[in-house]
Amino acid sequence: MTGGARPGAARGRRAVHAEPVMGTVVSIDVRTPLPPDRLDAAIAAALDVLHRADADFSTFRADSWVSRLRRGDCALDDAPAHVQEVYGAAEACRVRTGAAFDPAWRGDGTLDPTGLVKGWAADEASRALAAAGAADHCVNAAGDLRVRGHATPAVPASPARPGSPARPPMAAGPWRVGIADPHHPGCLVAVVEGTDLAVATSGIVERGAHVVDPRTGRAATDLASVTVVGPDLTLADAFATGALAAGWRAPALLADLAAAGWAWLVIDAAGRLTCSAGFPGAVAAAGAAPVPAAARGRG
Repeated sequence: MTGGARPGAARGRRAVHAEPVMGTVVSIDVRTPLPPDRLDAAIAAALDVLHRADADFSTFRADSWVSRLRRGDCALDDAPAHVQEVYGAAEACRVRTGAAFDPAWRGDGTLDPTGLVKGWAADEASRALAAAGAADHCVNAAGDLRVRGHATPAVPASPARPGSPARPPMAAGPWRVGIADPHHPGCLVAVVEGTDLAVATSGIVERGAHVVDPRTGRAATDLASVTVVGPDLTLADAFATGALAAGWRAPALLADLAAAGWAWLVIDAAGRLTCSAGFPGAVAAAGAAPVPAAARGRG
């Protein structure tokens, strides 16, 4: 399934849907075997969450809550609970990152939490899928991913048949998320593996130096990309953006995150790669040739 239509063709053991929303494309990959009607309903529930997030948080829509709040048409207390939740998360991330991530980054006296809205929306879409029975899935919001369950199901052992040996059981396979090499398009520097985690990457290659250090007002260019891995995509999204904005100040922030159980991988403008000790997956050795993405794909 592709495009903006509601799901209606999800069949078999796997369903993939790409939805244009929030100024990008969010893809949903469900691996849980479900009857077609339940599979379609699960994806529809996730799409409803994504479009609600777009309606509520888009800075390009005059009627969104973000736009109304920035104009002063209403107070945050007047907004729905989930809007207040996002603004609260943005403020918590401002404090945690020492203002490297700052919802007041525009400098005009207004708040704009869109730096973590994409992660929040993907997290909520993932929860909707799980609640609808699609326990094994990946939500990919323009490179920020939330995965749950397994990419491949467990296979029970099969008894031996005349002339052929018994087939041993196979354990369920984890999701594999490739981390792009910002200096070598089409190549990977790492592959994250897991069954229930969030992976967020912020970088300057695809969109240029679009992240601003709120403390200086200058574009962040010290680092080429920052990947943060943990249990929550809302926070991972904000932490990755904050670390990219922090530039040469990022090590202190990343060390604090690692102490709290988060994992990270950083590639600087010169191509040097560093990562936390607990990074969950294979990472290219220093000086090693990048690996073509086709050779180490996801799922």
